Amino acid sequence: MSTTAQAATVTQAFQATARAHADKPALRAHHGGVEWSWDEYRERVRRCAAGLAELGGRRGDTLACWLTNRPEFHAVDTAAVHVGMASFSVYPTYTAEQAAHVIGDAGARILVTEPAFLERGLAVRARETTALDTIILIDADHEATLGWNALLDHGSDRFDLEAAAAAITPSDLLTLIYTSGTTGPPKGVELTHANVMATLTGVTERLRLTPGMRAISWLPMAHIAERLCTNYLPSMLGWDVTTCADPRAVGALLAEVRPQFFFSPPRMWEKLRASVLARFDGSVELAAADRDGVVRGLGLDQIQVAVVGAAPCPPEVIGFWHALGIPLGETYGGSETTGVATLNPPDAIKAGTAGPPLSGVEVQLAADGEVLVRGPVVMKGYRNLPEQTAEAIDAESWLHTGDIGAFDQDGYLRIVDRIKEIIINAAGKNMSPANIEATLKSASPLIGQAVCIGDGRPYNTALIVLDPDVAAGRDPHHPETVALIQQAVNAANERLARVEEIKRFRIIEGDWLAGGDELTPTMKLKRRPIADKYEAEIEKLYAARP
Repeated sequence: MSTTAQAATVTQAFQATARAHADKPALRAHHGGVEWSWDEYRERVRRCAAGLAELGGRRGDTLACWLTNRPEFHAVDTAAVHVGMASFSVYPTYTAEQAAHVIGDAGARILVTEPAFLERGLAVRARETTALDTIILIDADHEATLGWNALLDHGSDRFDLEAAAAAITPSDLLTLIYTSGTTGPPKGVELTHANVMATLTGVTERLRLTPGMRAISWLPMAHIAERLCTNYLPSMLGWDVTTCADPRAVGALLAEVRPQFFFSPPRMWEKLRASVLARFDGSVELAAADRDGVVRGLGLDQIQVAVVGAAPCPPEVIGFWHALGIPLGETYGGSETTGVATLNPPDAIKAGTAGPPLSGVEVQLAADGEVLVRGPVVMKGYRNLPEQTAEAIDAESWLHTGDIGAFDQDGYLRIVDRIKEIIINAAGKNMSPANIEATLKSASPLIGQAVCIGDGRPYNTALIVLDPDVAAGRDPHHPETVALIQQAVNAANERLARVEEIKRFRIIEGDWLAGGDELTPTMKLKRRPIADKYEAEIEKLYAARP
């Protein structure tokens, strides 16, 4: 196997890439201490794979990673895959109970972790609901664990990594992606090598990705998008990846790395936009007039490919970055479609759409507007849930996504909302809360989060959270702050249909963090928990008609 174009599995792609880019940079940690070439990366994968094999890791097994973004994650994940194990990640924010659910469901016997998660990891191992028996600890020693260096020294020097890679087949299970659980316990999405290779091929073709690009790994590796963008794509294209253990540091890291490829959910693009507008009195025109200086100051001056996904992105946000010369394009997909089903081409981006389907992927709309997807990117199924798999994938192999969409005349898909999240007010009018919320957030950089309330109600209201950076030092309940938010709501209402307008709002103190009470780890709104937690505030908004 001489080129990644001929590779049928992720292991074959990795081997070809490591040979072709042997002396070029592969992985570095932003805090220093680790900097590997592709040859050094490959040797650590070999030693780690040999150690896992010595521990009894076999084809068909699973391996849990409870790690921040760091080079060692890539080494152990890739090593496990070479042994035939399906490696999966646990969200950093998970409690021991949540972690026990996914580790138990996966049937993992081995967990690789670091000190920040060790106490929770030990608690998971103590539960009878999991098969976990071995914990490998990085960065520290603990009597109840196996050290990282001990793992590397544990296996045979004669372990043949290339032979192991060649033994893997396209139908083998590559990874499990546990859904973020907005509507119940996370389900384990089973993805094969064939699923991921089809996605990598389609994304590389659509975005015209090239070898050696610089990227930053900063979102949780439990998220399919991050796993694709900074784990699997680099293994296919020989990228130079800098890992960022603390997502809050990524803004400052941009200027250091100057990435050529950057993916983020809308929140980061919104925050960066808000920081720019705060410097130019809210004027996009003034910011665009100093375009070169602005993007250089942000560290985005060498961006070639910029992608936003995982949640709806307001067209105004995409338009802002286009005004600064950043070709930000939206994508649509989910864990069940290996992350991507449709994707905007960089030279023909349409704001407000998620682009046309990838090559080889079919997308159509059901009678009620639900988006259906069929093709090689569709998951094998939900782990241990045959009935739910059968509900999701019909007899004709169409995946029912649960999203409402529409196509334009050029075949670009626009996502309207989740079927289960559509608001039906007291008068029977259907509305998209995501559209209303995006309109609110784009009306003022002060608004960090917004959730529209109105299902079964006579009118719509909103809970609003201020952006912690833009609103730093500002009292959320000061009359001036309330007046500024009211101006933003008024501006948003001018762009909404009369029935969609926000009649009242409440500013919520603090910030909503990924993995917290209000947001999933992938930064989607937890609508039911929000409604329960803020029930008193919501009821006050409906105490008397406006």
